[in-house]
This record gives sequence, C-alpha cells and structure tokens, in this order.
Amino acid sequence: MSSLFQKYLIAFGRLKRGVTKYGLAPHKPVLLLSLIELMEKGLVTNNQFEVNADLVATFKKNWLLLVPTLHQPDFTQPFYYLQSEKINGQSFWLLQANLGMQINAHVKSVTRLSEICAFGYFDAPLFLLMSDAQNRTIATNLLLDVYFAESKAAFNMAKQQGKGYLHDQEDFVLNEPEAKYKRVIIDTEEDVFVRNGLFKKLVPKIYANQCSFTGMQLSSTFGHSFVDACHIVPFSLTHNDKVTNGLALCPNLHRAFDRGLVSISNEYSIMVSKHIIENDKHTYALGNLAGRKILLPNKHIHFPEIAAVEWHRENVFKG
Repeated sequence: MSSLFQKYLIAFGRLKRGVTKYGLAPHKPVLLLSLIELMEKGLVTNNQFEVNADLVATFKKNWLLLVPTLHQPDFTQPFYYLQSEKINGQSFWLLQANLGMQINAHVKSVTRLSEICAFGYFDAPLFLLMSDAQNRTIATNLLLDVYFAESKAAFNMAKQQGKGYLHDQEDFVLNEPEAKYKRVIIDTEEDVFVRNGLFKKLVPKIYANQCSFTGMQLSSTFGHSFVDACHIVPFSLTHNDKVTNGLALCPNLHRAFDRGLVSISNEYSIMVSKHIIENDKHTYALGNLAGRKILLPNKHIHFPEIAAVEWHRENVFKG
C-alpha cells in the first residue's frame, strides 16, 4: 500500500462531522461510500460525478441501510461540505459549476444543485487510486468499520441481494405491483428527483429506445439518446412519474404533443390536429401519421394509462 493511499485512508477515517442531538452527522461517510460504489459499478469512469438519479438514489439507498439514527438524509449537505476535507492542505473533493454559475455556499435544493453544478470530482491522485478495485474495497471497508460497524453485516447482505431503495423506486416508476415497493417514500424533494431521473431513463427503455409514433431510433457512440421521455399529463399537475404517464417521442413530436398538435386515441392510434400547417407531400409530414397505431411496450402494465390520454385529448389536443 502506497504512503499516499495511507494518507487518504487516514483522512477518510477522520472526517469532520457536525455535532447534532442525534450524534455525529453520518452524511460525509455515506456520500464517500456512494461515490466509490458508482465507480465500482462502472457508472462513473471519467471522474465526473453528476448530480443525477444514480448518485442521489445510491446515497439514499446506502443511507437507509446504514444510518439507524433520526438524522435527515440530506444529499446536498455532504456534496458541498466534503470540500472541507483535505490532504496536505488541498481538498480531495471539489465541485465544478456550470458555465456562468458559482457554488459559494451550500445549495439546499437537489434540483437547483443539479442546475448549478456540472459535477463533483476527486483530486487526480485520489481518483487514480480509486480506479483500482482493491483500493476501492479497502476504502469501503474502512468507512464501514469506522462509521457503521453495527450496520456493516446487514449492509453487505443487502448489497448481495441487489434490493433496496433504488430497486423499490424503479418498481414504483415501472408500475409494478404495490407490494414490491412498500418502502418508497414519496414526499421528499430527493425522492421526486430520483423518480424523475428514472422516468427519463426508463420510458425510452421500455419502448426499446424508439419513438413510439415513428419508430425512429437514434443514439450516438457517446451514449446519448435522442428519444425523449414525454409526460402525458404534465408532472406539475399530478407529480406522476410512472411510465404509464409517459411516451417515448423524438424531440419534434415531443414538442407537437405538448402543444396539442398530436395525441392518441383510447385504442392507441395517432391523432393529428387539423390546425397544422405543413407540406403534406413531405416524407415526414405529421399528417402521414394519422390513424397509425403507436408502438407499445412489451408489458401491458407499462402501456399509457387511458385516463391520461383522455386528459390530454380533452385539455391539450387541438382537434
């Protein structure tokens, strides 16, 4: 083991934690464990830890498995304050703001933080060390032994089973039978943020990453998909992030759907507004879609909810 790695391990074992009526705050070690886990799973390979559903859900999952006290699982707190931990006078965790923005204080809203912060990152030597699987195991065990010794065995068993918070949230978004996600918490900003991120990822997935109206499938070698997850009833009205309130649409049809220029019938046929002005001879004219059946997911429980498409026709569609 290198002397530099030993210095980081010492720092990991001496994290500065806030004193509360429930005891020392557990936020920083939970965040560190979550960052290492994302690397272990191959979800972060470029030292850019974005504030997204994967990170926030991993933090919440680990929190529920490890923390027995009444501390609140506020992800934004350690994401900012971990910057105070240093090696040789230099922070080993840093934040990169988006262009034109600054992060000079704790941003308490996870949604706002995701808008301001491009990503957090380890200093280069630490990221290189954490890129080694054996070092990740050593660091993980140290964090568990120092801060969560009583929860370690149950934590490791839960990891082996592959279930927990994220699994429950995915079941919820995928409209699986309720018994499978009894532990889902539905009223915190972080839960809403996670489910919204899962909605954006899972809706295209259940439509095989195709536009449900046209069958278009477009992605890039960089991993970007150009098929959107579109809410049928706006999230602002219902806070409904189940896939049954979603459609996979290419960007132009997403805009047309949101503006009421297209809709779908109860039989899942495409309806096109008479108020569209277009060249109807063009290959991609929307009028050519009228009456065509949309592509549907393989599982019936993922089909668009009839009540949602009825709401869209009655309140948005301009027939």
